Amino acid sequence: MTSLQERLGKLDGHLRRFRQDGVLNLIGGQDVAGVEWFETRSPVDESLIAPVALGTPADIDAAAKAAKAAFPAWAAMPGDQRKALLHRIADLIEDRAEEIALCECWDTGQAWRFMSKAALRGAENFRYFADLAPGARDGQSLPTPTHWNVTTRHPIGPVGIITPWNTPFMLSTWKIAPALAAGCTVVHKPAEFSPLTARLLAEICHEAGLPPGVLNLVNGMGEGAGRALTEHPDIKAIAFVGESRTGSMIMKQGADTLKRVHFELGGKNPVIVFDDADLDRALDAVIFMIYSLNGERCTSSSRLLVQASIAETFHAKLADRVNRLKVGHPLDTNTEIGPLIHQTHFDKVAGYVEKGRADGATLAAGGQRIGDKGWFIQPTLFTDARPDMRIAQEEVFGPFLTSLTFRDEAEALALANGTAYGLAGYLWTNDLTRALRFSEGLEAGMIWVNSENVRHLPTPFGGTKASGIGRDGGDWSFDFYMETKNTAFATGTHKIQRIGA
Repeated sequence: MTSLQERLGKLDGHLRRFRQDGVLNLIGGQDVAGVEWFETRSPVDESLIAPVALGTPADIDAAAKAAKAAFPAWAAMPGDQRKALLHRIADLIEDRAEEIALCECWDTGQAWRFMSKAALRGAENFRYFADLAPGARDGQSLPTPTHWNVTTRHPIGPVGIITPWNTPFMLSTWKIAPALAAGCTVVHKPAEFSPLTARLLAEICHEAGLPPGVLNLVNGMGEGAGRALTEHPDIKAIAFVGESRTGSMIMKQGADTLKRVHFELGGKNPVIVFDDADLDRALDAVIFMIYSLNGERCTSSSRLLVQASIAETFHAKLADRVNRLKVGHPLDTNTEIGPLIHQTHFDKVAGYVEKGRADGATLAAGGQRIGDKGWFIQPTLFTDARPDMRIAQEEVFGPFLTSLTFRDEAEALALANGTAYGLAGYLWTNDLTRALRFSEGLEAGMIWVNSENVRHLPTPFGGTKASGIGRDGGDWSFDFYMETKNTAFATGTHKIQRIGA
């Protein structure tokens, strides 16, 4: 097994060119340096990783024009040829999987045990949508007694994709692969906190033979490159993953150009544990879904709702497990939780520890900074929370679990639905009729019963309320990236009213 020191040595080799040349933009198939630069630093020790080209509105304009120029040929390419190209991209992702994982761990602080498979998940995304590309334009035959209606789908045009910093490579492929499979061209603006693997993906796509301008990469800040992208008239749609507040801003910025938007936003997802559940499995799932990936994911089960009759025992076992979670260097195979992405985010998460205490919840585990270098925090558990507390209502986005108790099914459902969010929900019970009733009433776009988050690519992914607009996955992705056209052919001489004759 490769040691930590060996991984660090390999990482250093991969980063050498970034330290020398910086993380460049890719516009129209050409590397573009920045007039100005910003820094990406590792959350492990705050060391400089590399300078990053600071994209400007002029860079976005050039990228949008490149995407517009490349669109007609890419859209006209037969689906089987797009399929072959996307599979070639997947092959190259697999070839560079270790490099991608090492860079992702160092740039984001995510643990190797999770990120080591992230690139393979990205390759899977490309393969899945590659196989759908030949049939992406297929529609329906909808006959009537007098007409034959035929629907077809066509790519909407150049699109903007804005991705987050938490699992950036996988989420970039999750958005970019269906856009390319549909026949759209792309301008990608990754999060400024984690730019490395977006650059690797752009290089891989270019190496695979993607025509210049089909995928363009512009790094930068939200108010600069991001806003220019959301307001650009040549960009027909924006797919965004991130905070609900930012999604609202993007919707406003795109209003003047009537942009189509697809939002995967925040969550305050409940995991509801009834007293008849398999409590050992439920405990494992509760811990995994909030403390894995440093708690930095939109589908994390950040609110535990546990039936009062089992709460004391369940909390005791939970606190013991939380205290034994291994926090450490992300490239150490024993590490379960790495550092938070950035000081800004560390301060936010640590601030919620103080809010929980101030509001009267019980700090049952964690909550303290670890060490004086890097952004490590003890995995945190609050019990005895009330539903009106800030830690029970607001998205923390860290290894931070808030627990509330309920007496019966009605109270549990009211608590579960009692936030502004509606992304995911997790239900643990062995009562089938209760599971059916509860999932029907739960306000969430995705629900798992007696399971953690197990993704199946053909299923729809997305949320309700403040958690988003639209769905990804399977054919639902093409509903966003394509326009549907209906053509009606008269099959006889139906009556046409004569006026003015």
